[in-house]
Amino acid sequence: MRAVVQRVSRAEVRAGGETVASIGRGLLVLLGITHGDTAETARAFAQRIAGLRVFDDADGRMNLDLAAVGGAILCVSQFTLYGDVRRGRRPSFEAAAPGRAAQPVYRAFIEAVRGLGIPCGEGVFGAEMAVELVNDGPVTLVLDTDELARPRRA
Repeated sequence: MRAVVQRVSRAEVRAGGETVASIGRGLLVLLGITHGDTAETARAFAQRIAGLRVFDDADGRMNLDLAAVGGAILCVSQFTLYGDVRRGRRPSFEAAAPGRAAQPVYRAFIEAVRGLGIPCGEGVFGAEMAVELVNDGPVTLVLDTDELARPRRA
């Protein structure tokens, strides 16, 4: 599972020309799912992302998480995070899980976020969408479950 996480002052996703979800302060999560990802993977990833201390405390240090600031998550499925451009100029998406396998994992992520008491808006799985955001900071992080499983360098 892979995510691009952006701290936002606001974000919105539209499908078919209509707004389907929007948030104020919080995190925009572009979520990619690969082969072998499970609901368990999604739940652990949701906890990790919701717990990121990327919001400023009273001293201006990134020390607070979503719950501490009353923030929300806007989650948008993004299979292109698994695009491979090592050969040629057209990306291969073989590493992205097919829609039928990815959608339940995507749903598990959203439900896990909500289960943590964090409001979670969502895009329309598999649809063409337009995402608008105001990146606050800017703060942008890339998280990958494979990378998170590796030991930290000394």
